[in-house]
Amino acid sequence: MAEKWIRLDNAAKIYPAAMSRKWMPMFRLSLELDEAVDPDILRAAASNLRPSFPSFFKRLRKGLFWPYLEDIDGEPPVLKDVANPLARMDLDENGGFTFRIRYHNNRIAVEFFHVVTDGYGGLVFIKNLAAEYLRLKYDIEIPFTDDIMDISKEPDSGMTEDSFIRYARDYGHTKPESLAYHIKGTKEPDDYLKIITGTVPVDELREKSRSMGISITEFIVSLLIMSARSLQKKDSSLIMRKRPVKISVPVNLRRFYPSKTVRNFSSYVNPGIDPRYGDYSFEETADAVHHFMGAEVTEKMLNAKFSDNVNKEKIKAVRVLPLFIKNAVMRLYFRRGGDRTTTSTLTNLGAVSVPSPMDSYVRRFDFMLGPLSYMNVNCAAVSYKGMMNITFTRKIRETEFERYFFTELVEMGIKVTVESNNRY
Repeated sequence: MAEKWIRLDNAAKIYPAAMSRKWMPMFRLSLELDEAVDPDILRAAASNLRPSFPSFFKRLRKGLFWPYLEDIDGEPPVLKDVANPLARMDLDENGGFTFRIRYHNNRIAVEFFHVVTDGYGGLVFIKNLAAEYLRLKYDIEIPFTDDIMDISKEPDSGMTEDSFIRYARDYGHTKPESLAYHIKGTKEPDDYLKIITGTVPVDELREKSRSMGISITEFIVSLLIMSARSLQKKDSSLIMRKRPVKISVPVNLRRFYPSKTVRNFSSYVNPGIDPRYGDYSFEETADAVHHFMGAEVTEKMLNAKFSDNVNKEKIKAVRVLPLFIKNAVMRLYFRRGGDRTTTSTLTNLGAVSVPSPMDSYVRRFDFMLGPLSYMNVNCAAVSYKGMMNITFTRKIRETEFERYFFTELVEMGIKVTVESNNRY
């Protein structure tokens, strides 16, 4: 039996405190079908997912000591898509839901407030939304593999657990992070997000990264660092020219623990280079990223990081503080650190698969991050049917960062097809 209310998971607690009237941490997943979406069937499919995703069908509430998620009546809104996605979500106007479903022509998209889930959980949700849509429209049988659930059965209780608390140990440690170089530019209006997506063959990326002895993610991170470094060299501020260039890379903790949760269960690492040591070639940058990832992306190191957060939450003096005091402290912590310690972000969801016959209807997946408070450009990637879509979202007009990135790929002999919502 699903709980009427649940506590926010350990990672989600900072998001209500950090968000503002103009900004909230969000991300978006979308897929394209082989024909136009029927919005009425999409609404029915969304409604049918309620029993299988109880932690999604809840509204955010303020408690005395912590915010929490509480059952919500009604159905999630299904809206026509917009040219400018990931605008801040007004939870009251959104019926209280912490996600919104959009459609346009062949596309189904879901935009998530990070308080409810992470990229993996969002991917599971949109895959099941599409599966239920296809079942309703075509009366086809889709096997329960590749994260597709049997919505006629009670969901596994592990789907709603706070896995941070379950797997935290008594000792934790978080390393202090220095401030990072930030990409500058002409600010766009708050309600406009510029998007550039490059589509790249996965086999070509894999061949190039393997030739260098690194993973695809490490290859992309290294190229992002070089792209940012090319701008940093021209920065008018001596302070900014000397700051490290670091890319925040979320890590799905389900790689290390047998967790079934569709709530937040990710950590992060921040590989980078320090320009005070001199200029780095691409090969030197890739080597630095590879060894950093090898040392930091381990069960022990990641556990120490999230255990530190969990253990602080358990301190009695912290637990009894009223929510408004906790929020003030977390907001200050976020503003002094948060994304000020990284130049940009790469979230790579990896290769997505769906079962047959569903795969014959689904043509493409896309993934993008909403704007962050200090970082002006972010990057997200997802692969499907041998093609990777690498999407940059930014709050500034200038495109030098993305241009350098994709130009370098082409000069390495990797084919790139670029599309954009650029209005200039």
